[in-house]
Amino acid sequence: MPATGDEAAVKKALDDYVKALLIADVAALRTLVTDQFSLGHATGPIHNKAEFLASIAERRAIYKSITVSEPNITVLSDVSVVRHSDVIEVEARGQMMSLNLAILQVWVKNGGAWKLMAHQGTKH
Repeated sequence: MPATGDEAAVKKALDDYVKALLIADVAALRTLVTDQFSLGHATGPIHNKAEFLASIAERRAIYKSITVSEPNITVLSDVSVVRHSDVIEVEARGQMMSLNLAILQVWVKNGGAWKLMAHQGTKH
C-alpha cells in the first residue's frame, strides 16, 4: 500500500535525522527535534534536547553507520508513531560497538514540519 503524504513526510524526516546523526550535524538535529525531546537509550539513560545535542557536538558517540529497517509509520492527525529495527555501528569511549536495536519514536507535526519528540531504543 502506498504511503500517504504524511507517512512519506515522516519517513523523509526520519531519513534526515539518521543522516544528521551520521555527520554529527547539530544544527540540523536542533531543527529536527522538538524542544521537549526525550531520548531513552537501550542501556537506560534518558537525555533531553540539550543533553542530546551536547553529546553529538562533543562526539561522545561517533555513528559510523545506521541501517534502518523498513519503518512502520502510523499517522493520526498531527502525531506519528514510528517503529523500526536498527543496526548501528558506533564508536563510543574509543570502542567500536555494533548494536541491534528496536526503536519506538513519536513524531509531531509542528508548524507544518514533522519533528521528533521521543525516541526509545531497546536491545533486540
